[in-house]
Amino acid sequence: MTAIRIMAAGLALASAAACSAPAPPRAHASTAGTVCAAPRGAPGAETATTIDVIQQAYFCILGNYYGGATLDARPLLNAGFAALTQELNRNDRDVPEAGMPALTGDRETDWTAFEAAYRKVTDQVPGLRDKLAVVTLEAMVAALGDNHARWTHDVERPPDSYDGDGYGLGLLANVNGPQVDGNPGVALPPLFVTAVQGGAARAAGLRPGDIVESVDGSAPFIDGKATPAIAALYPAYPEARPVRLRLLRQSTGRRWSVTLEPGLYPRDPADLRVVTAKLLDDDIAYVRLRGFAPDSADRVFKAIARLRAGRTLSGVVLDLRGNGGGSPVEATRLVSAFGHGKVTAYQCTADAGCETMRTDDTVELLGLPLVALTDRGCASACEHFSSAVKDLRLGRLVGTRTAGVISGPAQPYLLANNTLLSFPARHHLGPDREVIDRIGVPPDHHVPLTPRDAAAGRDPALAKALTLLNE
Repeated sequence: MTAIRIMAAGLALASAAACSAPAPPRAHASTAGTVCAAPRGAPGAETATTIDVIQQAYFCILGNYYGGATLDARPLLNAGFAALTQELNRNDRDVPEAGMPALTGDRETDWTAFEAAYRKVTDQVPGLRDKLAVVTLEAMVAALGDNHARWTHDVERPPDSYDGDGYGLGLLANVNGPQVDGNPGVALPPLFVTAVQGGAARAAGLRPGDIVESVDGSAPFIDGKATPAIAALYPAYPEARPVRLRLLRQSTGRRWSVTLEPGLYPRDPADLRVVTAKLLDDDIAYVRLRGFAPDSADRVFKAIARLRAGRTLSGVVLDLRGNGGGSPVEATRLVSAFGHGKVTAYQCTADAGCETMRTDDTVELLGLPLVALTDRGCASACEHFSSAVKDLRLGRLVGTRTAGVISGPAQPYLLANNTLLSFPARHHLGPDREVIDRIGVPPDHHVPLTPRDAAAGRDPALAKALTLLNE
Protein backbone atom coordinates (compact mmCIF):
# COMPACT_ATOMS: atom_id res chain seq x y z
CA MET A 1 0.00 0.00 0.00
CA THR A 2 1.36 3.41 -0.94
CA ALA A 3 2.06 5.44 2.19
CA ILE A 4 0.57 8.90 2.73
CA ARG A 5 2.30 10.86 5.43
CA ILE A 6 1.46 14.43 6.40
CA MET A 7 4.52 16.14 7.81
CA ALA A 8 5.76 19.62 8.52
CA ALA A 9 8.48 20.90 6.24
CA GLY A 10 11.18 20.62 8.87
CA LEU A 11 10.30 17.01 9.62
CA ALA A 12 10.34 16.17 5.93
CA LEU A 13 13.86 17.58 5.62
CA ALA A 14 14.99 15.62 8.64
CA SER A 15 13.54 12.44 7.16
CA ALA A 16 15.30 13.07 3.87
CA ALA A 17 18.58 13.52 5.69
CA ALA A 18 18.04 10.27 7.56
CA CYS A 19 17.67 8.43 4.25
CA SER A 20 21.08 9.57 3.10
CA ALA A 21 23.07 8.56 6.16
CA PRO A 22 23.25 5.55 8.48
CA ALA A 23 20.92 5.52 11.47
CA PRO A 24 22.56 6.76 14.67
CA PRO A 25 23.85 4.19 17.13
CA ARG A 26 21.20 2.91 19.53
CA ALA A 27 22.75 4.73 22.48
CA HIS A 28 22.32 8.07 20.70
CA ALA A 29 19.02 7.41 18.95
CA SER A 30 15.78 9.08 19.92
CA THR A 31 13.85 6.21 21.51
CA ALA A 32 10.09 5.80 21.39
CA GLY A 33 9.84 3.94 24.67
CA THR A 34 8.16 0.59 25.14
CA VAL A 35 4.92 1.58 26.87
CA CYS A 36 1.71 1.78 24.84
CA ALA A 37 -1.61 3.23 25.87
CA ALA A 38 -5.15 3.56 24.56
CA PRO A 39 -5.60 6.54 22.21
CA ARG A 40 -7.23 9.69 23.55
CA GLY A 41 -9.08 11.33 20.73
CA ALA A 42 -8.10 11.15 17.08
CA PRO A 43 -4.42 10.34 16.43
CA GLY A 44 -2.21 13.03 14.95
CA ALA A 45 -0.67 12.93 11.51
CA GLU A 46 1.03 9.61 10.79
CA THR A 47 4.82 9.69 10.68
CA ALA A 48 7.40 7.18 9.51
CA THR A 49 7.58 3.71 10.99
CA THR A 50 11.02 3.19 12.57
CA ILE A 51 12.82 0.52 14.55
CA ASP A 52 11.76 2.39 17.70
CA VAL A 53 8.11 2.04 16.70
CA ILE A 54 8.66 -1.67 16.02
CA GLN A 55 10.24 -1.99 19.46
CA GLN A 56 7.28 -0.25 21.05
CA ALA A 57 4.84 -2.59 19.27
CA TYR A 58 6.88 -5.66 20.27
CA PHE A 59 6.80 -4.85 23.97
CA CYS A 60 3.21 -3.61 23.74
CA ILE A 61 2.17 -7.06 22.51
CA LEU A 62 4.18 -8.86 25.17
CA GLY A 63 2.79 -6.65 27.92
CA ASN A 64 -0.88 -6.43 26.90
CA TYR A 65 -1.89 -9.28 24.56
CA TYR A 66 -4.02 -11.88 26.33
CA GLY A 67 -1.34 -14.50 25.77
CA GLY A 68 1.56 -12.10 26.11
CA ALA A 69 2.69 -13.25 29.55
CA THR A 70 3.41 -16.78 28.30
CA LEU A 71 4.10 -15.99 24.64
CA ASP A 72 7.33 -17.18 23.05
CA ALA A 73 8.42 -13.98 21.32
CA ARG A 74 10.90 -15.66 18.99
CA PRO A 75 8.33 -16.47 16.25
CA LEU A 76 7.41 -12.76 16.10
CA LEU A 77 11.03 -11.73 15.57
CA ASN A 78 11.63 -14.55 13.10
CA ALA A 79 8.55 -13.55 11.08
CA GLY A 80 9.63 -9.90 11.08
CA PHE A 81 13.13 -10.67 9.87
CA ALA A 82 11.81 -13.09 7.23
CA ALA A 83 9.57 -10.33 5.85
CA LEU A 84 12.52 -7.94 5.82
CA THR A 85 14.65 -10.33 3.76
CA GLN A 86 11.80 -11.06 1.37
CA GLU A 87 11.36 -7.34 0.75
CA LEU A 88 15.08 -7.04 0.06
CA ASN A 89 14.77 -9.84 -2.50
CA ARG A 90 11.76 -8.21 -4.15
CA ASN A 91 13.81 -5.06 -4.61
CA ASP A 92 16.95 -6.94 -5.72
CA ARG A 93 18.87 -5.37 -2.84
CA ASP A 94 19.91 -8.32 -0.67
CA VAL A 95 22.95 -7.64 1.53
CA PRO A 96 25.46 -9.96 3.27
CA GLU A 97 24.46 -8.65 6.70
CA ALA A 98 20.85 -9.85 6.33
CA GLY A 99 21.17 -12.92 8.54
CA MET A 100 18.88 -13.76 11.44
CA PRO A 101 20.72 -13.62 14.78
CA ALA A 102 20.52 -16.53 17.22
CA LEU A 103 17.70 -16.12 19.71
CA THR A 104 17.70 -17.42 23.27
CA GLY A 105 14.11 -17.05 24.44
CA ASP A 106 14.95 -14.10 26.67
CA ARG A 107 12.75 -11.29 25.37
CA GLU A 108 15.06 -8.39 26.18
CA THR A 109 18.20 -10.13 24.96
CA ASP A 110 16.51 -11.33 21.79
CA TRP A 111 15.19 -7.86 21.02
CA THR A 112 18.68 -6.38 21.40
CA ALA A 113 20.09 -8.96 18.99
CA PHE A 114 17.23 -8.44 16.53
CA GLU A 115 17.58 -4.66 16.61
CA ALA A 116 21.33 -4.78 16.04
CA ALA A 117 20.89 -7.04 13.00
CA TYR A 118 17.99 -4.93 11.71
CA ARG A 119 19.99 -1.71 11.92
CA LYS A 120 23.01 -3.31 10.27
CA VAL A 121 20.81 -4.31 7.32
CA THR A 122 18.79 -1.11 6.92
CA ASP A 123 21.91 1.05 7.12
CA GLN A 124 23.01 -0.60 3.87
CA VAL A 125 19.77 0.25 2.03
CA PRO A 126 18.62 3.65 3.34
CA GLY A 127 16.22 4.14 0.45
CA LEU A 128 14.24 1.08 1.55
CA ARG A 129 14.26 1.86 5.27
CA ASP A 130 10.62 2.98 5.46
CA LYS A 131 9.26 0.02 3.50
CA LEU A 132 11.38 -2.49 5.42
CA ALA A 133 10.04 -1.16 8.71
CA VAL A 134 6.44 -1.48 7.52
CA VAL A 135 6.73 -5.08 6.28
CA THR A 136 8.63 -6.09 9.41
CA LEU A 137 5.94 -4.81 11.77
CA GLU A 138 3.13 -6.17 9.61
CA ALA A 139 4.71 -9.62 9.73
CA MET A 140 5.25 -9.53 13.49
CA VAL A 141 1.57 -8.75 14.08
CA ALA A 142 0.49 -11.41 11.58
CA ALA A 143 2.67 -13.96 13.39
CA LEU A 144 0.29 -13.81 16.34
CA GLY A 145 -2.17 -15.74 14.18
CA ASP A 146 -4.99 -13.82 15.81
CA ASN A 147 -8.01 -12.75 13.75
CA HIS A 148 -8.54 -9.70 15.98
CA ALA A 149 -4.94 -8.44 15.85
CA ARG A 150 -4.39 -5.52 13.47
CA TRP A 151 -1.89 -2.79 12.77
CA THR A 152 -3.80 0.11 11.18
CA HIS A 153 -1.59 2.40 9.13
CA ASP A 154 -1.48 4.25 5.82
CA VAL A 155 -5.28 4.39 5.69
CA GLU A 156 -6.41 5.90 2.42
CA ARG A 157 -9.82 6.74 0.97
CA PRO A 158 -10.63 7.09 -2.71
CA PRO A 159 -10.41 10.81 -3.55
CA ASP A 160 -13.86 10.95 -5.14
CA SER A 161 -15.68 8.79 -2.57
CA TYR A 162 -19.00 9.88 -1.17
CA ASP A 163 -20.61 8.81 2.08
CA GLY A 164 -22.05 5.34 1.53
CA ASP A 165 -19.97 4.48 -1.54
CA GLY A 166 -18.53 1.01 -1.84
CA TYR A 167 -15.15 0.11 -3.29
CA GLY A 168 -14.26 -3.12 -4.99
CA LEU A 169 -15.73 -5.40 -7.64
CA GLY A 170 -19.33 -4.75 -6.58
CA LEU A 171 -20.24 -8.28 -5.55
CA LEU A 172 -20.61 -10.46 -2.49
CA ALA A 173 -19.94 -14.19 -2.43
CA ASN A 174 -20.80 -17.00 -0.03
CA VAL A 175 -17.22 -16.74 1.30
CA ASN A 176 -16.69 -13.19 2.54
CA GLY A 177 -13.68 -11.01 3.20
CA PRO A 178 -13.39 -11.37 7.01
CA GLN A 179 -13.73 -15.12 6.66
CA VAL A 180 -10.93 -15.25 4.06
CA ASP A 181 -8.67 -13.35 6.46
CA GLY A 182 -9.77 -14.84 9.76
CA ASN A 183 -10.85 -18.45 9.30
CA PRO A 184 -10.96 -19.81 5.73
CA GLY A 185 -11.26 -23.35 7.09
CA VAL A 186 -15.02 -23.05 7.57
CA ALA A 187 -15.58 -22.11 3.91
CA LEU A 188 -17.22 -24.74 1.74
CA PRO A 189 -17.34 -25.09 -2.05
CA PRO A 190 -18.62 -24.02 -4.45
CA LEU A 191 -17.77 -20.33 -4.47
CA PHE A 192 -20.72 -18.38 -5.87
CA VAL A 193 -22.15 -14.88 -6.07
CA THR A 194 -24.78 -14.13 -3.44
CA ALA A 195 -25.41 -10.45 -4.22
CA VAL A 196 -24.52 -7.91 -6.90
CA GLN A 197 -24.18 -4.48 -5.29
CA GLY A 198 -23.07 -2.47 -8.33
CA GLY A 199 -19.85 -1.43 -9.97
CA ALA A 200 -18.00 -3.74 -12.33
CA ALA A 201 -20.01 -6.81 -11.35
CA ARG A 202 -23.30 -5.18 -12.31
CA ALA A 203 -21.88 -3.72 -15.51
CA ALA A 204 -20.64 -7.18 -16.52
CA GLY A 205 -24.09 -8.72 -15.96
CA LEU A 206 -23.23 -11.00 -13.04
CA ARG A 207 -26.16 -12.45 -11.12
CA PRO A 208 -26.68 -14.14 -7.75
CA GLY A 209 -26.03 -17.87 -8.12
CA ASP A 210 -23.23 -17.51 -10.68
CA ILE A 211 -20.51 -19.99 -9.69
CA VAL A 212 -16.92 -18.71 -9.65
CA GLU A 213 -14.82 -21.53 -11.08
CA SER A 214 -11.51 -19.67 -11.07
CA VAL A 215 -10.05 -16.37 -9.88
CA ASP A 216 -7.15 -15.07 -11.95
CA GLY A 217 -6.65 -18.59 -13.25
CA SER A 218 -6.55 -20.21 -9.80
CA ALA A 219 -9.13 -22.53 -8.30
CA PRO A 220 -10.97 -21.07 -5.29
CA PHE A 221 -11.04 -24.52 -3.66
CA ILE A 222 -8.59 -27.40 -3.87
CA ASP A 223 -9.60 -30.72 -2.31
CA GLY A 224 -12.46 -28.90 -0.63
CA LYS A 225 -10.22 -26.33 1.05
CA ALA A 226 -10.37 -22.59 0.36
CA THR A 227 -7.35 -21.10 -1.38
CA PRO A 228 -5.87 -17.59 -1.14
CA ALA A 229 -7.28 -16.86 -4.61
CA ILE A 230 -10.65 -15.96 -3.04
CA ALA A 231 -9.16 -12.86 -1.41
CA ALA A 232 -8.96 -11.18 -4.84
CA LEU A 233 -12.76 -10.82 -4.77
CA TYR A 234 -12.42 -8.24 -2.00
CA PRO A 235 -9.82 -5.64 -3.00
CA ALA A 236 -9.36 -2.66 -0.69
CA TYR A 237 -8.43 0.79 -1.90
CA PRO A 238 -5.98 1.62 -3.43
CA GLU A 239 -5.76 -1.88 -4.93
CA ALA A 240 -6.80 -1.47 -8.55
CA ARG A 241 -5.53 -4.62 -10.26
CA PRO A 242 -8.17 -6.15 -12.56
CA VAL A 243 -9.53 -9.54 -11.48
CA ARG A 244 -10.35 -12.19 -14.06
CA LEU A 245 -13.16 -14.62 -13.20
CA ARG A 246 -14.26 -17.83 -14.89
CA LEU A 247 -17.99 -18.24 -14.27
CA LEU A 248 -20.71 -20.88 -14.64
CA ARG A 249 -24.42 -20.10 -14.71
CA GLN A 250 -26.14 -23.38 -13.81
CA SER A 251 -29.56 -22.41 -15.12
CA THR A 252 -28.27 -22.15 -18.70
CA GLY A 253 -25.00 -24.08 -18.58
CA ARG A 254 -23.18 -21.01 -19.86
CA ARG A 255 -19.46 -20.72 -19.06
CA TRP A 256 -17.63 -17.47 -19.68
CA SER A 257 -14.80 -15.29 -18.45
CA VAL A 258 -14.96 -11.67 -17.40
CA THR A 259 -12.40 -9.16 -16.16
CA LEU A 260 -13.59 -6.85 -13.39
CA GLU A 261 -11.76 -3.69 -12.39
CA PRO A 262 -12.10 -2.49 -8.77
CA GLY A 263 -13.61 0.94 -8.31
CA LEU A 264 -16.08 3.13 -6.49
CA TYR A 265 -19.79 2.43 -6.78
CA PRO A 266 -22.91 3.80 -5.01
CA ARG A 267 -24.53 1.36 -2.60
CA ASP A 268 -28.22 0.83 -2.02
CA PRO A 269 -29.18 3.01 0.98
CA ALA A 270 -31.09 0.07 2.45
CA ASP A 271 -27.85 -1.91 2.65
CA LEU A 272 -26.30 0.87 4.75
CA ARG A 273 -28.94 0.72 7.48
CA VAL A 274 -27.86 -1.21 10.55
CA VAL A 275 -31.41 -2.37 11.28
CA THR A 276 -34.28 -3.03 8.87
CA ALA A 277 -37.57 -4.69 9.80
CA LYS A 278 -40.82 -5.92 8.32
CA LEU A 279 -43.81 -8.08 9.17
CA LEU A 280 -44.01 -11.63 7.80
CA ASP A 281 -47.07 -13.91 7.81
CA ASP A 282 -49.01 -11.10 9.55
CA ASP A 283 -47.58 -11.93 12.99
CA ILE A 284 -43.84 -12.55 12.78
CA ALA A 285 -41.30 -9.75 13.16
CA TYR A 286 -38.41 -10.08 10.73
CA VAL A 287 -35.42 -7.94 11.74
CA ARG A 288 -32.18 -7.73 9.77
CA LEU A 289 -29.19 -6.66 11.89
CA ARG A 290 -26.06 -5.92 9.83
CA GLY A 291 -23.70 -5.14 12.70
CA PHE A 292 -23.49 -4.62 16.44
CA ALA A 293 -22.97 -0.87 16.22
CA PRO A 294 -23.56 1.45 19.20
CA ASP A 295 -27.28 1.51 20.10
CA SER A 296 -28.01 -1.35 17.72
CA ALA A 297 -29.82 -3.37 20.40
CA ASP A 298 -32.15 -0.44 21.13
CA ARG A 299 -32.79 -0.05 17.41
CA VAL A 300 -33.86 -3.69 17.24
CA PHE A 301 -36.17 -3.23 20.24
CA LYS A 302 -37.77 -0.14 18.66
CA ALA A 303 -38.26 -1.92 15.34
CA ILE A 304 -40.02 -4.84 17.03
CA ALA A 305 -42.15 -2.45 19.12
CA ARG A 306 -43.37 -0.70 15.97
CA LEU A 307 -44.28 -4.01 14.32
CA ARG A 308 -46.00 -5.09 17.52
CA ALA A 309 -48.17 -1.99 17.80
CA GLY A 310 -51.84 -2.94 17.42
CA ARG A 311 -51.21 -6.66 16.89
CA THR A 312 -50.05 -9.80 18.65
CA LEU A 313 -46.75 -11.19 17.41
CA SER A 314 -46.03 -14.91 17.46
CA GLY A 315 -42.25 -14.70 17.12
CA VAL A 316 -39.11 -12.95 15.93
CA VAL A 317 -36.76 -13.85 13.09
CA LEU A 318 -33.43 -12.10 13.67
CA ASP A 319 -31.35 -12.22 10.49
CA LEU A 320 -27.64 -12.09 11.40
CA ARG A 321 -26.26 -13.31 8.10
CA GLY A 322 -23.28 -11.26 7.02
CA ASN A 323 -23.13 -9.53 10.41
CA GLY A 324 -19.42 -8.90 10.96
CA GLY A 325 -19.76 -8.07 14.66
CA GLY A 326 -19.00 -4.96 16.67
CA SER A 327 -19.69 -4.22 20.32
CA PRO A 328 -19.89 -7.14 22.78
CA VAL A 329 -21.91 -4.84 25.06
CA GLU A 330 -24.58 -4.55 22.35
CA ALA A 331 -24.54 -8.31 21.83
CA THR A 332 -25.13 -8.82 25.56
CA ARG A 333 -27.96 -6.26 25.62
CA LEU A 334 -29.69 -7.99 22.72
CA VAL A 335 -29.41 -11.39 24.42
CA SER A 336 -30.91 -9.77 27.52
CA ALA A 337 -34.23 -9.20 25.73
CA PHE A 338 -34.68 -12.98 25.55
CA GLY A 339 -33.40 -14.07 28.98
CA HIS A 340 -32.42 -12.66 32.37
CA GLY A 341 -29.99 -13.86 35.00
CA LYS A 342 -27.73 -15.54 32.43
CA VAL A 343 -24.02 -15.65 31.66
CA THR A 344 -23.55 -14.68 28.00
CA ALA A 345 -19.77 -15.22 27.71
CA TYR A 346 -16.42 -15.26 29.48
CA GLN A 347 -13.44 -13.05 28.66
CA CYS A 348 -10.31 -14.85 29.86
CA THR A 349 -6.59 -14.27 30.25
CA ALA A 350 -3.97 -16.85 29.32
CA ASP A 351 -3.84 -18.11 32.92
CA ALA A 352 -7.61 -18.83 32.85
CA GLY A 353 -8.58 -15.81 34.91
CA CYS A 354 -12.01 -15.02 33.47
CA GLU A 355 -14.31 -12.04 33.58
CA THR A 356 -17.98 -13.08 33.48
CA MET A 357 -20.31 -11.26 31.09
CA ARG A 358 -23.92 -11.34 32.29
CA THR A 359 -27.25 -10.27 30.87
CA ASP A 360 -28.41 -6.72 31.50
CA ASP A 361 -31.56 -7.43 33.44
CA THR A 362 -32.74 -3.83 33.11
CA VAL A 363 -33.59 -4.68 29.49
CA GLU A 364 -37.26 -5.57 29.16
CA LEU A 365 -37.96 -9.14 28.08
CA LEU A 366 -39.70 -9.41 24.71
CA GLY A 367 -41.47 -12.63 25.64
CA LEU A 368 -41.41 -13.89 22.04
CA PRO A 369 -39.99 -17.08 20.48
CA LEU A 370 -36.75 -16.40 18.62
CA VAL A 371 -35.14 -17.87 15.53
CA ALA A 372 -31.79 -16.39 14.50
CA LEU A 373 -30.44 -16.84 10.98
CA THR A 374 -26.67 -17.36 10.85
CA ASP A 375 -24.09 -17.99 8.18
CA ARG A 376 -20.32 -17.94 7.69
CA GLY A 377 -20.42 -14.15 7.60
CA CYS A 378 -21.62 -13.97 11.22
CA ALA A 379 -18.44 -13.09 13.13
CA SER A 380 -17.13 -11.72 16.41
CA ALA A 381 -19.94 -10.08 18.46
CA CYS A 382 -22.42 -11.84 16.17
CA GLU A 383 -20.98 -15.15 17.39
CA HIS A 384 -21.13 -13.90 20.98
CA PHE A 385 -24.89 -13.45 20.53
CA SER A 386 -25.38 -16.69 18.58
CA SER A 387 -23.51 -18.87 21.08
CA ALA A 388 -25.50 -17.35 23.95
CA VAL A 389 -28.80 -18.06 22.19
CA LYS A 390 -27.76 -21.64 21.53
CA ASP A 391 -26.11 -22.49 24.86
CA LEU A 392 -28.81 -20.82 26.97
CA ARG A 393 -31.63 -22.24 24.82
CA LEU A 394 -33.11 -18.81 24.26
CA GLY A 395 -34.03 -19.59 20.67
CA ARG A 396 -32.96 -21.65 17.67
CA LEU A 397 -30.25 -21.03 15.10
CA VAL A 398 -31.00 -21.73 11.44
CA GLY A 399 -28.61 -21.55 8.49
CA THR A 400 -24.93 -22.49 8.56
CA ARG A 401 -22.07 -22.43 11.04
CA THR A 402 -20.75 -19.01 12.00
CA ALA A 403 -17.34 -17.70 10.94
CA GLY A 404 -15.24 -18.72 13.95
CA VAL A 405 -13.64 -15.26 14.01
CA ILE A 406 -13.93 -14.33 17.69
CA SER A 407 -10.54 -14.38 19.34
CA GLY A 408 -11.61 -11.66 21.75
CA PRO A 409 -12.58 -7.98 21.85
CA ALA A 410 -9.76 -5.95 20.30
CA GLN A 411 -8.24 -3.11 22.33
CA PRO A 412 -6.49 -0.26 20.45
CA TYR A 413 -3.07 1.08 21.44
CA LEU A 414 -1.45 4.21 20.03
CA LEU A 415 2.10 3.88 18.73
CA ALA A 416 4.65 6.69 18.61
CA ASN A 417 4.13 7.29 14.89
CA ASN A 418 0.38 7.84 15.40
CA THR A 419 -0.64 4.46 14.04
CA LEU A 420 -2.91 2.06 15.91
CA LEU A 421 -2.06 -1.43 17.06
CA SER A 422 -5.03 -3.49 18.27
CA PHE A 423 -5.40 -6.96 19.70
CA PRO A 424 -7.43 -8.77 22.38
CA ALA A 425 -6.43 -8.37 26.01
CA ARG A 426 -8.76 -11.28 26.82
CA HIS A 427 -9.89 -14.39 24.96
CA HIS A 428 -13.58 -15.10 24.31
CA LEU A 429 -15.30 -18.25 25.57
CA GLY A 430 -18.97 -19.11 25.18
CA PRO A 431 -21.47 -19.47 28.05
CA ASP A 432 -20.50 -23.15 28.44
CA ARG A 433 -16.82 -22.06 28.48
CA GLU A 434 -16.38 -23.51 25.01
CA VAL A 435 -13.89 -22.12 22.48
CA ILE A 436 -15.69 -20.59 19.50
CA ASP A 437 -12.70 -18.98 17.79
CA ARG A 438 -11.76 -20.85 14.59
CA ILE A 439 -14.62 -23.29 15.24
CA GLY A 440 -17.78 -21.21 14.98
CA VAL A 441 -21.25 -21.86 16.34
CA PRO A 442 -23.14 -24.69 14.63
CA PRO A 443 -26.82 -24.04 13.85
CA ASP A 444 -29.62 -26.08 15.33
CA HIS A 445 -30.96 -26.54 11.80
CA HIS A 446 -28.39 -26.71 8.99
CA VAL A 447 -29.99 -25.01 6.00
CA PRO A 448 -27.33 -23.83 3.51
CA LEU A 449 -27.94 -21.51 0.59
CA THR A 450 -27.15 -23.14 -2.75
CA PRO A 451 -26.27 -21.44 -6.05
CA ARG A 452 -29.66 -22.50 -7.44
CA ASP A 453 -31.42 -20.94 -4.45
CA ALA A 454 -29.52 -17.68 -4.94
CA ALA A 455 -30.27 -17.63 -8.66
CA ALA A 456 -33.99 -18.20 -8.06
CA GLY A 457 -34.22 -15.70 -5.21
CA ARG A 458 -35.16 -18.42 -2.73
CA ASP A 459 -34.27 -18.15 0.97
CA PRO A 460 -34.49 -21.66 2.44
CA ALA A 461 -33.19 -20.60 5.87
CA LEU A 462 -35.89 -17.97 6.24
CA ALA A 463 -38.51 -20.46 5.06
CA LYS A 464 -37.34 -22.92 7.73
CA ALA A 465 -37.45 -20.20 10.40
CA LEU A 466 -41.06 -19.36 9.54
CA THR A 467 -41.96 -23.04 9.66
CA LEU A 468 -40.47 -23.39 13.14
CA LEU A 469 -42.29 -20.34 14.44
CA ASN A 470 -45.60 -21.47 12.95
CA GLU A 471 -45.45 -24.95 14.44
